[in-house]
Amino acid sequence: MSTLKKLQQYAGKRKILFPLSMLLSAISALAGMLPFVLIWFIVGELFASGGQASASGNMIAYAWWAAGSAIASVVLYFGALMLSHLAAFRVESNMRYEATRKIVQMPLGFFDSNTSGRIRKIIDDNAGVTHTFLAHQLPDLAATFLIPVVALALIFVFSWQLGLACLIPVVVTIILMTLVMGGGKSQQFMKSYMTSLEEMNTEAVEYVRGIPVVKVFQQTIFSFKNFHRCIMSYNKMVMQYTLTWEKTMSAYTVAINSFIFVLAPVSILLIGHTGDFAGVLLNFFLFILVTPVFSQSIMRSMYLQQALGQAGEAIGRIDKLTGYAPLPASANPRTIDKFDIRFENVFFRYPDVEQNAVDGVSFTLPQGKTVALVGASGGGKTTIARLIPRFWDVCEGAVLISGVNVKDIEPKELMKRISFVFQNTHLFKTTLLENIKYGNPSASMEEVERAVEMAQCREIIDKQPLGLHTKIGTEGTYLSGGEQQRIVLARAILKNAPIVVLDEATAFTDPENEHLIHRALAELTRGKTVLMIAHRLNGIVNADNILVIDKGKIAEQGTHKGLIDKQGIYSNMWNEYRQSVCWTIGKEVTHA
Repeated sequence: MSTLKKLQQYAGKRKILFPLSMLLSAISALAGMLPFVLIWFIVGELFASGGQASASGNMIAYAWWAAGSAIASVVLYFGALMLSHLAAFRVESNMRYEATRKIVQMPLGFFDSNTSGRIRKIIDDNAGVTHTFLAHQLPDLAATFLIPVVALALIFVFSWQLGLACLIPVVVTIILMTLVMGGGKSQQFMKSYMTSLEEMNTEAVEYVRGIPVVKVFQQTIFSFKNFHRCIMSYNKMVMQYTLTWEKTMSAYTVAINSFIFVLAPVSILLIGHTGDFAGVLLNFFLFILVTPVFSQSIMRSMYLQQALGQAGEAIGRIDKLTGYAPLPASANPRTIDKFDIRFENVFFRYPDVEQNAVDGVSFTLPQGKTVALVGASGGGKTTIARLIPRFWDVCEGAVLISGVNVKDIEPKELMKRISFVFQNTHLFKTTLLENIKYGNPSASMEEVERAVEMAQCREIIDKQPLGLHTKIGTEGTYLSGGEQQRIVLARAILKNAPIVVLDEATAFTDPENEHLIHRALAELTRGKTVLMIAHRLNGIVNADNILVIDKGKIAEQGTHKGLIDKQGIYSNMWNEYRQSVCWTIGKEVTHA
């Protein structure tokens, strides 16, 4: 009932269609039972007339009523399915909309721990699961419980002895199904089943993305051990669960179809006891028609229980995904009019991780100045940078902008004041103009053109067939990594935020693009408060302060010259960087 209530909430004004659909389905099922009774009357008329079909005009009427009720049953069930589908489509669309709305409001750190493939799988596929249940299984809910009751009443009205006889295999099948589906086994399997589907979906996306690498190095699917492991794990789990049904399902099939072997001996005994050959044979004929209804109802109840469990699991997974703890918002948000940044003894560790990613970091970034973070990969540089826009909240200490804790700044206000440029660029599959205007949707064309010039993008735009109106992707054009980075910089320049966070903005660019990107960065950061992360040290020699981050702590800090003079970690990094710049690929010369 909890699952049905949740689904009704998503149905909105169409939730009234669910009871109407079940009502029509129930009436349809009753209409579908009527031909059995009418056939019994027809056979009774034949027995009474000695087999002369023309002896009674009632048989024609019974036949027409049987045909009419059968047609009415189909029409009513079609109507029930129409109503259930209308409601199911509304539930499915509302679930996707609501889940997406919540996802958009998630803190940015949420997307670091949830891949796009996993998010899509949970929202899209699980919403589809609820549609299948509501559109197809739910209308049968009323009929599943109503028809056995009606059939039970019929068989006991006509002959309680034969009624008890035909119930013996039904009781056996109910016991078998209870044993195999009880104890939470079915629900536990459903959880494992849907978890496996999510894992396979995520790994399949990674595998497809890596196919070029597989082909280049002549590898096979086994190169992607996680993908192969997920497939084999799924195969093992499903096979084990399927095999548990082998004997039970065989016994069920035999038992549910063995009613004739019980009815026949009992009918013979009744004929011998009562001498009413025609009456017992007529009831025997009716029971042969009606008893299979129990089999259908049991199978429907099994599918209904399975579908209900699957729908409940689907809702639970969407709720779990969208139930990610949001960052707390201040009841009395404060505004900021200056843009200096200060870290005060900041500690941070990721969920379910014991070691601190940021361990007691304190530094000040004055307004209009540039601070660079350098150090080995995994040292905590990116984590420090992402604490400013609240990808996550610090565990201890405080991050302050203009003396105000970022937790006390309204989230939209905080995002408005910060521009990001990351090493992994992302452009939407739309026009270059729309990609750039994401930085400021209300910007004029003159402002866009200025941002294009400042970001060194004019060459990129001019060579496109439709200029700024050229689409990115399969319908338009493809850009190199360096070109994409410059478009992203144009977007950031257009936003014109007073705080700029740069995370390896030139990490994967060639020398020509790197030169142009540095010129664009100079335009972007002029007069701004800048926190910069870089591995290529030539881009930070003019930084006002350089922090060397090691294992989440500040190991050294100072200007480029001051750190070189210290002959410490930074000095070694600088020397290694200069040597790497001079590396060449040569060929050993051999002498005869």
